Amino acid sequence: MSPLPPVITLEEHYISPQLNHNAVERFANILPMLENLEGRRLADMDAGSVTLQVLSHAAVEAPSPEVARSVNDELYAAIQKHPKRLAAFAVLPMGDPHAAAEELARTTRDLHFVGALVNNHLDGRYYDDPFFWPVFERAQALDVPIYIHPFFPAGNSKSQYQGNFSANTSFSLGMAGWGWHADTGLHVLRLYASGLFEKYPRLKIVIGHDGELLPFQLDRIVPMTQGWDQRQRGLRQVWRENIWVTTSGMFSLAPFACLLKVTPVEHVMFSVDYPFSTNEMGKKFLEEVRDSGLVTAEEFKAIAYQNAERLLKVEVKAP
Repeated sequence: MSPLPPVITLEEHYISPQLNHNAVERFANILPMLENLEGRRLADMDAGSVTLQVLSHAAVEAPSPEVARSVNDELYAAIQKHPKRLAAFAVLPMGDPHAAAEELARTTRDLHFVGALVNNHLDGRYYDDPFFWPVFERAQALDVPIYIHPFFPAGNSKSQYQGNFSANTSFSLGMAGWGWHADTGLHVLRLYASGLFEKYPRLKIVIGHDGELLPFQLDRIVPMTQGWDQRQRGLRQVWRENIWVTTSGMFSLAPFACLLKVTPVEHVMFSVDYPFSTNEMGKKFLEEVRDSGLVTAEEFKAIAYQNAERLLKVEVKAP
């Protein structure tokens, strides 16, 4: 059995003490792991054969420009202790898109961050609103990706996850049990429908969880889009050229096989979703992919690390 190649993971979370006011209740059971950026985290990476982990802040409300800058500086200082093992996506003040664009430029230029990870919406407001487009304009100019990560349902949408069941069930339905993924997939379609990718044709968007349900539905959705507003590039072309997908939190071959059927292998990247999922689970899944026959040896290396190297402009070596 061949050993694993180098491995890059890029939907991997932490919590800053400056932004953990909402995290204590939501993530209480794993808060110590989210807060740790050294011993436990590095040991868990070693256990999962992770060479480089790209850190991003866990799902909390978008900070002010001042707090975002401070949090990013704090993360940069932590990464400097282990620069060959840790990298970063910036947290952005999406409520102030011009400030967010400047912070994206500052963190990628001065702190060598590899892009940014943002919540799926801002208080129920989605990024098809041109209000947010200065961020995407700057991301294209800088040639760095924006990772759109699921977020908790906004107040105006919580009711659809409530019913004749417990509050705990409702909470789960609204997040990883269904709502997070369906809503993020919808968001990508909204971005396409709005003309965002027409205005910024070189924009690079990353989504996780094997494509947030879209790969399974893509063949049905594409014909429907022919009746949408006229676009120079169809949805399938935008999917192939502007969207990258990670496997974060998904450790099953069936959805992964579906993803490969509709997505260029060059746009598929391994990720774990640490610490919500374990690096050991990720390693086991990688081994299953390697032995599955779904990809060639060269494609497997691309998914494990080479695609992320190209997208993020980083380089790793075998441990």
